[in-house]
Amino acid sequence: MTTIKKRFISINNHIAKTEKTFARQTGSVQLLAVSKTWSSSILREVAMAGQHCFGENYLQEALIKIDDLADLDLEWHFIGPIQSNKTRDLAKHFDWVQSIDRLKIAQRLSKQRPSELSDLNVCIQVNIDHESTKSGVLDTELMPLAEQINQLDRLTLRGLMIIPAKHDELDQQRATFKKAHQLYSHLASQYPTIDTLSMGMSGDMNAAIAEGSTMIRLGTAVFGQRSTPTSSGQVN
Repeated sequence: MTTIKKRFISINNHIAKTEKTFARQTGSVQLLAVSKTWSSSILREVAMAGQHCFGENYLQEALIKIDDLADLDLEWHFIGPIQSNKTRDLAKHFDWVQSIDRLKIAQRLSKQRPSELSDLNVCIQVNIDHESTKSGVLDTELMPLAEQINQLDRLTLRGLMIIPAKHDELDQQRATFKKAHQLYSHLASQYPTIDTLSMGMSGDMNAAIAEGSTMIRLGTAVFGQRSTPTSSGQVN
């Protein structure tokens, strides 16, 4: 058994154990493999181990991988900051865009989604801790933006994406994620398509699962420690 397959089995066992610990339904938390800087060959190995969903932060790097792995039935999520001049490629090549934080981006994705593809799944990124260095809408801005996005063609509003401030204590992490889940629940009460709360990374995934995350975004836990990037943006 390869190292990657052992790691993949281990992290999925951990997710299942944590679901049980916090009385979550088995299989209610999905793993999104955050694959930025990793090569197509490494992603292929992870996919062969059973991973289906991959999250990318950098568009040009992601487009190469999407093309290289087109023979596999994979689901691609964009989770990085979005510039207006990138929306056409996002609309054409991705299944999900999780990092929408303004109407202009959603409108461009709606207009640019190819007619032969199914609707683009989108999440609104919420700046849950009001950090000046992070993207995302404030909690008071969420519902107005959701209403506007819900009216756009070719998009399906699926939920929220959260990147909290870093806290080492479980109680602090849970307090932030509890607030996020309250926003998610309110959104879900208004729109029947809402089913995704994307929150939790390697340092806080237990707290995220405890407070209702439906999707955790893990990189190192799936791929291991990154090597030094080459000039092409891939790892050695």
